[in-house]
Amino acid sequence: MMVFDNLLNPIFNPLLNLPTLVAVILLSFLISLIITVVYKYTTDQNLMKQLKGEMKEFQKEIKELKKEPEKAMQVQKKTMQTNMKYMMLSMKSTLYSILPIILIFGWMNVNFAYDPILPGQDFTTTVVFEENAGGTIELSVPKGITINGDSKKEIKDSTIKWILNADEGEYLLEYLFDGKKYNKEVLITEENKYKEPIKMIKGDVIRSIEIDNKPKKLLNLFGWKVGWLGTYIMFSILFSILIRKIIKVY
Repeated sequence: MMVFDNLLNPIFNPLLNLPTLVAVILLSFLISLIITVVYKYTTDQNLMKQLKGEMKEFQKEIKELKKEPEKAMQVQKKTMQTNMKYMMLSMKSTLYSILPIILIFGWMNVNFAYDPILPGQDFTTTVVFEENAGGTIELSVPKGITINGDSKKEIKDSTIKWILNADEGEYLLEYLFDGKKYNKEVLITEENKYKEPIKMIKGDVIRSIEIDNKPKKLLNLFGWKVGWLGTYIMFSILFSILIRKIIKVY
């Protein structure tokens, strides 16, 4: 989280003021442009064009040699060798662009994966235990948050849930179990922001503490609801094809 905050928030935070779909489309275009430009100027485009031309010619030969499988197999081997050479040359550009792309992907996942919890909206927090855990757990909330039901609950299965409601603000929830105190941040806001919903706990009876933000869906394609990653992939493929044609990349 700190890496994304320190490096990318100053650059990309204005995107959070836009509808998430628009922000993802803009980043899809930006990433596609970066990858394509880096690819063009870190590869020998004359050689790449030559290799592509050779592969097309090999494919034509293979079609013409349908009745001569042995000769077709020899041409297929040449095709595979040329394709391998093409891929190896392409890998060089990938090494230049992979780190910034990973950072941008991480920032998108932190900011676009879930819907925010709105002021006055009911939401749940869940504690996940190891199997066969027992005892009681109590949730303590600060002023501004109300618990719908009992704050203390007996552990009867591996999950315990509370329904909460809160005013706008940033809060710290405290969970008291077996003499230990655990905490989880929650953000209540009308802005397009949220805290990481899942806090994993290693080496403990409690496996995770979760705020049940709903996964954000940006597109509805005939009933198939698509999140930020699927939306990014669709638009990045479209932009990559267009950009490669415009700036003539082989």
